Amino acid sequence: MIIYAADDRPAALDVLVTSIREVREDALVTGFHSAAELLEAAMERPCDVAFLDIDMPEIGGIDMGRQLKLLNPNVNIIFATGYDDYMKEAFELHASGYCMKPITPEKIDKELNNLRRTVMPSDRKVRIQCFGNFEIYIDGEPIDFRYSKSKEMLAYIVDAGSACTYSQISAALWDSEISGSYIRTLRKDILDTFKAKGAEAAVIQRWGRLGIDKDMVSCDFYDWIEGKPEAINAYWGKYMYQYSWAELTKAKLDLRDKKN
Repeated sequence: MIIYAADDRPAALDVLVTSIREVREDALVTGFHSAAELLEAAMERPCDVAFLDIDMPEIGGIDMGRQLKLLNPNVNIIFATGYDDYMKEAFELHASGYCMKPITPEKIDKELNNLRRTVMPSDRKVRIQCFGNFEIYIDGEPIDFRYSKSKEMLAYIVDAGSACTYSQISAALWDSEISGSYIRTLRKDILDTFKAKGAEAAVIQRWGRLGIDKDMVSCDFYDWIEGKPEAINAYWGKYMYQYSWAELTKAKLDLRDKKN
């Protein structure tokens, strides 16, 4: 679990970070004295949880939370503050929690045990985010492919939930028939990228097919299918929204969400 904490007062930040580390020894906890520093770090490495002081100079905690959600819609935002005047704004932001100062390990533990959105297990190298923007993380780092179409191809495979043939991929992602050599180039890009990160076991390759080993990855969409409450709560109406073909799956998610 990656946790960021922000408070412009050094003593308060020290208490916050120390309390988090006391109750989550296995988490990677980083403290920041300014919103700019935290947001810069979040662009390089998104966090699972952010504890934010509301009353900060330049960029306040509420605005900081909004910007974090743009970077990662599934981030759990917990406001750590001495004021209860901002609960309405926190509610509108769908914050995970509101922790009143003085901060104690007991208060931190309570919030971390009741997170609003899924935090993927840290024992799996590969984390796949489908809710919001589609992203792939290996060891907590966002993955970039050589070709942008490689990422979309992988997104389609994740959406399908099983190994896909080249013909299936071609029909879904292109209006016309695409040469097998081009798809093989994209496949090689995917395999090389995963191999370079030591995560090649997560990709299933068979003759003319490519898939994802669900047992080797953490994925909010797959957890949603299994009916895990934290994954169901993590869905807020956006699914792989950079890809138009994902609208069909989004419609199914929305339908089930209304029934529940």
